[in-house]
Amino acid sequence: MINIAVLTATRAEYGLLKPLLSRLKEDSMFNLKLLVTGAHLSPEFGLTYKEIEKDGYFIDKKVEMLLSSDSSASISKSMGLALIGFAEYFSQYRPDFLLVLGDRYETLAVALAAMNENIPIIHLYGGEKTEGAVDESIRHSLTKLSYLHFTSTEEYKNRVIQLGEHPDRVKVVGGLGIENIQNESLLSKDSFFEDVNISPDKPYAMVTFHPVTLEEGNKVENQIRSLLSAMNYFPNIQFLITKANADAHGRIINQLIDHYVEQNSHAMAFKSLGVKRYLSGLKYASFVLGNSSSGILEAPSFGVPTINIGDRQKGRIQAESIINCMPKVDSIKHAIEQAISPEFQLIAEQANNPYGDGNTSEKIIKVLKEIENIEIFDLKKSFYDLGEING
Repeated sequence: MINIAVLTATRAEYGLLKPLLSRLKEDSMFNLKLLVTGAHLSPEFGLTYKEIEKDGYFIDKKVEMLLSSDSSASISKSMGLALIGFAEYFSQYRPDFLLVLGDRYETLAVALAAMNENIPIIHLYGGEKTEGAVDESIRHSLTKLSYLHFTSTEEYKNRVIQLGEHPDRVKVVGGLGIENIQNESLLSKDSFFEDVNISPDKPYAMVTFHPVTLEEGNKVENQIRSLLSAMNYFPNIQFLITKANADAHGRIINQLIDHYVEQNSHAMAFKSLGVKRYLSGLKYASFVLGNSSSGILEAPSFGVPTINIGDRQKGRIQAESIINCMPKVDSIKHAIEQAISPEFQLIAEQANNPYGDGNTSEKIIKVLKEIENIEIFDLKKSFYDLGEING
């Protein structure tokens, strides 16, 4: 039996991991150890660990780490708390592997604790580019800390190899978000409208705007103000806003969202919709608005237009259903007008999602089962030098 610890720190991350967690839990070859930290344990962000438990998962370790502050220094201090908490866990309970997804600061801290205990790290979704966020540097750092890599596209695989990882340890598996879409039992349209208490007689948009972490706080504030101001031009569209995550300046965004919702009846805000409600919302939406990765990775599978604002997702491979715009009122307004036009709605309906066929977790499990002898797993990686290979 392979003892595999899986980390989750945010609602979005857990949503992506759900199909893989289900397979790991059901397969007798694996002993799943679920590690939970970050926003999952914060009342401010909805205590979403309860959703995990409601789904039938036992949480092996909870580490509270978030400080009630919105500064860059508080992020560093939170990382320190995560490092301390998981250092204690990994020194007592040594899983055969730690599996992590993505590019968040919580993930980096936990991965460092695992590295110091010589626990092999499996990383999902290296090689991607998000040039507007510090996540870019964290993602590449996690690539170098990890032994086994699962990427969503061939291009991202090549980038991981470019970082010196051996091709034999880099596997293309597609995106877990697409698998969720295909396998999750979504709400009917009527049930969704009733559940979130919006009118079935008006169109709606799903809105998520996260901090652009490589920009100053005043720029982040100006950007969310521009987004909210642009929404004022469309009083007949209902806006369902999921709040920002636990990044620096995220609380500024959430405070402005709360104020906007109080003043505007065509908008409402949620700390978390949960996986089923969120995907159901994407399915029936007229368009997706903001700078969340879900607009790039998942919305195209529903044939729904995405308006991607600013630089947070800059560099990701995109479907034809994506409209990129500046974080300015006029630019966002024009993008919304384009997204709701019949011509672009048709383009979105016909767009192909470049992130796989929805069979991701099965591919990951197959690779993990091919690991024959964990005890002789060699963490002494040699740098795979493209220059020498090509020269």
